[in-house]
Amino acid sequence: MPPLKLLLQSVSLLLTLSMLITSQFSTATEYEVMPIVGYTFSPKLNGGDNTTTLATTDEPNVGLAIAWQDSPTGQGQVLINYITRDFTDNISQSTHSFDTLYAHFSGVALFKERSYTTTFGIGIGATYFDSDFDNVVYPSLTASLGTRYEFSDNLALITELRAYATLTKDDETLFCENDNCLAHFDGAVWFDSQISIGLAYRF
Repeated sequence: MPPLKLLLQSVSLLLTLSMLITSQFSTATEYEVMPIVGYTFSPKLNGGDNTTTLATTDEPNVGLAIAWQDSPTGQGQVLINYITRDFTDNISQSTHSFDTLYAHFSGVALFKERSYTTTFGIGIGATYFDSDFDNVVYPSLTASLGTRYEFSDNLALITELRAYATLTKDDETLFCENDNCLAHFDGAVWFDSQISIGLAYRF
């Protein structure tokens, strides 16, 4: 699926999901939309023979969050995040791409001091991988540490460090063509780390 089409479908899904979730929170009085951009530091893959490692490219990421004020010091948040990256196999020395789409529901704690706020979030959701050969969905967790600088009552600058942990399987075929596997995940957990910046608009 083309990345733009995948991202647009994901945004539509996020909006629908967030409206369903937020409709359950009658105490929520404020909502905000937060587009983010950043950079992803990618872990390595194992080679097809499991004796070597393959570097994956570090790439930009884009995301969109919708949050609601659950309490004076806490938010509920639905976040999607998209990355596309490459690796080069050690058999044919060909370059292959694979997309990663994260979708998570999180709780975010706010520690405010004047116009500056420190944030800490933890969430649960799913990771969708789409390679040249196959696609798969795995459960995943996310955690974040960030800051908010309030320009006004409605606009804030966001900075964030975020980690994702995705539970993977040893027998996945994501990087396999027929019986020929070019790569495997390195271990049972795939760790991604990101640094991002964004704007939060409250309404």
